[in-house]
Amino acid sequence: MNGQRLLQQEQGLEWTTKKVSKAGRLKPGIYNAYLAKDADPTLQHNGIVFHANGIYVYQQIGQNIVRHSSQAFDSVPEYGKPVSISYQQGKALVVDTALSQGRKLSR
Repeated sequence: MNGQRLLQQEQGLEWTTKKVSKAGRLKPGIYNAYLAKDADPTLQHNGIVFHANGIYVYQQIGQNIVRHSSQAFDSVPEYGKPVSISYQQGKALVVDTALSQGRKLSR
């Protein structure tokens, strides 16, 4: 993708590109925002933010995708950055996190 981020939308039976911008820290891949479920405000959500618009902020958590209301944020987190999003009194609190790497083999 040459460091580009494409926003595509299905129109009829074709995918059309709506926007092209810099990918930044976002890893190459296909992020299916249409599969997103509403975020549970009682839980803490750890994952990567991959898109935001005027309505939602989309976050990938493992194989799942959740969407947060963009009105709950003071500022949208950077794309591709691992963050933890939790809610306090209806406001989204964003904290930078490091995703766990799991166990590594060593000799």
